[in-house]
Amino acid sequence: MSDVSDNLSRIMHTLPSDGSVTLVAVSKFHPAEAILQAYDAGQRVFGESRAAELTQKAAELPQDIKWHFIGHLQTNKVRPVVRVAEMIHSIDSERLLRAVDAEAIKQGRIVKVLLQVHVAQEETKFGFSPEELEAFVTPQLVESLKGVEIAGVMGMATNTDEVSRIEADFDAIRRVYDNLAAGPFAGDGRFGTLSMGMSHDYRLAIAHGTTMVRIGTDIFGQRQY
Repeated sequence: MSDVSDNLSRIMHTLPSDGSVTLVAVSKFHPAEAILQAYDAGQRVFGESRAAELTQKAAELPQDIKWHFIGHLQTNKVRPVVRVAEMIHSIDSERLLRAVDAEAIKQGRIVKVLLQVHVAQEETKFGFSPEELEAFVTPQLVESLKGVEIAGVMGMATNTDEVSRIEADFDAIRRVYDNLAAGPFAGDGRFGTLSMGMSHDYRLAIAHGTTMVRIGTDIFGQRQY
């Protein structure tokens, strides 16, 4: 196992010193021992992408960890995820949003969620198009949610080495976020998260206004399947 604490320290030195960017350490497919190394080095926010793995790790690791669910979430896996996740990054349909809201109400919880916007060229990625998302989010929708708090927007850039393409994607995601912040969420202090940027492109994401980056490989090394 690579030295997780050294890797984490190196990453932290590349983030803004004012704390304006939150680091989600993407721990999916990595063992609990690696997460504990990062925890002992001060990291508290971790990202998982499978419901079963998330619930297992949450049960055996320190209780003050803030778990973020970052993978594609199927409606039949909502219950266990809502039970432990502080934030769900991947709300990509009204059906899923309503399912999370209903389950959170049942469990007596308020769960923060991010709406996933799809701008990348890969068709395999999930999410609303920018136009769909801006039409979908209305004051009435926000008012109707009792177990969910829409905290912001998440998006991924195209997986390419072409910097101009990545920058254009980040700008498009940022534009959606800005439009929602100035529209249905104007004056709502709870809407403040723009989650974009991963190991290979997070520095560009920071330059384009991200407030949350999701980094796995650069902290934990290659995934251990």
